[in-house]
Amino acid sequence: MLTCAGIACLDAWRRNIPAQGQNGQPAAADDGLATLAPAYFGMVMATGIVSLAVEQMAMPRLARAMFVINILAYAILWVLNILRAIRYPRAFFADLIDHLRGPGFFTFVAATSVLGSQVVFLTGSDRVAFALWFFAVALWLVLIYAIFTALTVKEEKPTLEKGLSGAWLLAVVATQSIAVLAAILATRVGQPHRVELNFLALSMWLWGGMLYIWMMSLIFYRYTFFPFSPGDLSPPYWINMGAMAISTLAGSRLIMNTGDAPFLASILPFLKGFTVFYWATGTWWIPMLVILGIWRHVYRRYPLVYDPLYWGAVFPLGMYAVSTHTMIDALGLDFDTGFDFLMPLPDIFTWVALAAWSLAFAALLRVLARRLRRG
Repeated sequence: MLTCAGIACLDAWRRNIPAQGQNGQPAAADDGLATLAPAYFGMVMATGIVSLAVEQMAMPRLARAMFVINILAYAILWVLNILRAIRYPRAFFADLIDHLRGPGFFTFVAATSVLGSQVVFLTGSDRVAFALWFFAVALWLVLIYAIFTALTVKEEKPTLEKGLSGAWLLAVVATQSIAVLAAILATRVGQPHRVELNFLALSMWLWGGMLYIWMMSLIFYRYTFFPFSPGDLSPPYWINMGAMAISTLAGSRLIMNTGDAPFLASILPFLKGFTVFYWATGTWWIPMLVILGIWRHVYRRYPLVYDPLYWGAVFPLGMYAVSTHTMIDALGLDFDTGFDFLMPLPDIFTWVALAAWSLAFAALLRVLARRLRRG
């Protein structure tokens, strides 16, 4: 497993996210550290959440194997990104203020938080989880203001149809990932820190919802009022659903924490209503995204080849499984209450997410092996 993870992450050194050429087809790109994709931490996000999903299905060995892969992937990707910032600072900071590549940096935050959740549930190490949470908060503070300030004040800006993609919703995912980990850690500390963490989790949950409303309005406008080619429908558009799934998870965790924070108990109907609202919105996106995927690859015959962006499609599937399972517990929609109509969904989506992760991982190894054979 360690060897496979190392091989998979070393591909990050050799490959970047393809630029878009004419007619939306991938353009040729030079390999190398200088063009390392900021969004490659999506692999850590996807591996982490699928690991937690299979843990919920009582497959601890597989969950822990994926946890080991994730630790190695996380470490290697940080080394590669630090080296890139040192050796190619111009390219690194140009990506930071780019409308298409800049939002990919939010995967740094989400990957750190998801790894922290893995640490809590798979090892029980609160200290390590808290360290990762503080690191994620620091990254979020730097990135959220640096990226959006730069995009606001830069003089040359792309048009809406060329500068906006589903990757922008990674800002929502990053924000909600901090809320999720804060709510989890709140149950593992005493007062008054328990109330403080729950209040911060609530604030981040609300901020994430605000960001989603802003960004989704623009994305939906771009969907319906601008020309849409197969190349425009990149895998990060699955974050349309993933952002809602992680918002559902954060809301469910807050509902489960109402006994520890009186202010949460006082707004319990609000928490439940918006949590179901987020879940329903995410569920609505699933058939829509499947239909658009069929249109892209079957009707328009866009080639289905490995791309680092596909990790951004695996993550929402795993997150939907975990968030639905947690929402069922939070709302009491289980076998004990007799309202178990949602119970099959987490298992179904766990298997779908695991299959998607396996295909992406196998495709990555195949691409790397082919490149190694070519020298």
